[in-house]
Amino acid sequence: MKSEDLKGIVHSDPEIMGGTPVFVGTRVPLQNLIDYLEGGESIEDFLEAFPTVKREQAIAVIEAGKLKMLETV
Repeated sequence: MKSEDLKGIVHSDPEIMGGTPVFVGTRVPLQNLIDYLEGGESIEDFLEAFPTVKREQAIAVIEAGKLKMLETV
């Protein structure tokens, strides 16, 4: 999966949160999902805390990260 495959899932716009990558349709930074997962929280916890993020968006980002990691092995 390439970064363009995340179009419609995550975007960066200088007018929104200073260009920080956010989930499309929200002002929720992608980093929030990473922080939740690194902190031992579940995806359910993240979605409950940020209800504007769709489950499909979060799963797509996780899948993209897994594929990116496999490419570097």
